[in-house]
This record gives sequence, C-alpha cells and structure tokens, in this order.
Amino acid sequence: MRFRHEYKYLCTEGQMEILRVRLNNIMKKDIHAESSGGRYRVKSLYFDDMDNSCFWENENGTDMRVKYRIRIYNDRRDYIALECKRKERGLTWKESCRLNEEQFAFLVHETGDVQIEQLPKLARKFLLLKKEYQLSPKVIVSYERTPYVYPAGNVRVTFDRDISSSRNFEFFFQNDPVRRLILPAGQQLLEVKYDEYLPDFLYHILSLPDMQCITFSKYYLCRKYHM
Repeated sequence: MRFRHEYKYLCTEGQMEILRVRLNNIMKKDIHAESSGGRYRVKSLYFDDMDNSCFWENENGTDMRVKYRIRIYNDRRDYIALECKRKERGLTWKESCRLNEEQFAFLVHETGDVQIEQLPKLARKFLLLKKEYQLSPKVIVSYERTPYVYPAGNVRVTFDRDISSSRNFEFFFQNDPVRRLILPAGQQLLEVKYDEYLPDFLYHILSLPDMQCITFSKYYLCRKYHM
C-alpha cells in the first residue's frame, strides 16, 4: 500500500493563469487530457451509510476515514471506475477497479443479472459493505480538471474549476442541467500530489504570495448543500 501526499490551495483565476504559464514548459499534460484540449470533466458519485458517517467524519476531522465513489470522465460510459479513497495521518491512498455499465447498474441500483463472483475484488468488497451498512448514493461532485504530471516523485498538479454539487442521480451519465457551484465566483482549487518527495524547483514554481494550503473536501462541501 503506497500513501501519497496531497495538498490543496484556493486560487484566483489570475493565480491559476500564472501557474499554468509556469508549468506549461516544465510539466506534461496528463495523457488522458490530450484528446480534450488539455482538460476534462470529472464526475463522481459518492456513497454514505444511513448515519452519514463519511460526512460526519469529515466534519469532525477523524484521522482515518474511507470513502467510496464511482467516477467517470466527460460523461462517457466506456470508463467507469469504482474507487476507495483512504485518508490517514494527512496522507491518502486510493484503490480502484473498472466497471462496465451492467456492473454499475447492479452496484448502484441493484438491477441486472450479474454474477457476484465475476465482479472485481474491490467491487465485491463494496457490495458487502453496501449491504451491511446500507450504503447509498448521496451526492454527485463534478468539476473541470486541467492535469499536469512530472515523473520524478510521481507528481501530479491539477487545476479544478467549476466544482459543483448535484443529487440528480438520473443525470450521472448526462450533462446535468441543475448543478450548484460550491465556491464563490473567481475561486478555484489547486491540488498538488506526490509520493515520497516534491522536487525543489516545482515547490518554488508553485509558490505564490497569499496562496495558503487549506483543508478542503469536495465531497464534504458538496454534501453540505443537501444535508
């Protein structure tokens, strides 16, 4: 199990543009964004139990916490990923597996004829937890992401714009007409993730005056609108 460092910063559009110009000649765009102009839309369906344990663990700052989500990109059905994200001692770890549409419908809506033993290992674990703790869909989090990568340290820098919340689960694979933005106009999110180390020159490039590291959970803020 490899944990990663993850830091988040609120930025203005002007700060993001400065960083984008700095990074364009140093870091490469994520290969998955090359076919969509260097950016893509991320959409995640988050689950919680009947007591809203994940929400309250975020609220209370519980040290070790786990969330399950199903993620797609650009509203496409050909890449559906079930993910388990764990946060512990300020570090993060993620496990994921691919799902097809039939498996998605089976896990989320309990429809279709799917052989449980043919599900990926993580999906079987999720199904057991879903039944034991009565996990159900709680919120959809969506945003536009511009991702940069650097091999040394396995660094990933992302600009996330237009972070929004929705409970229109029927529009998960569509362009949801009713989404609620969770940040004030002009504020966006910068995320910096890496394994063992962040190269010094990248640290200095990413450092801007008045830009401070914050505690930020897209899931928590999006759910607050619907509690």
